[in-house]
Amino acid sequence: MRKIIAKIDGMQCNMCETHINDLVRKNFPVKKVKSSHVKGECEIIAEQDIPREELKYQLGQMGYKLEGYISEPYEKKGFFHRPK
Repeated sequence: MRKIIAKIDGMQCNMCETHINDLVRKNFPVKKVKSSHVKGECEIIAEQDIPREELKYQLGQMGYKLEGYISEPYEKKGFFHRPK
């Protein structure tokens, strides 16, 4: 599993968050998507990395700009998770 944090320029409101979430779900196989116009980022949980250039292209088609992209391993933390 991968956790991807995409810094996005152009989000102004809650509706922008919804548009980005829908765009990501429609174009990529993801488990979870959460956007925040306040932080200017979208957090994506997926089985595999999402191609950066493809995400940039799809966002550009909707008028948003991808300004940063961080991908890191993700481990689901359950109720009985113990930190290492």
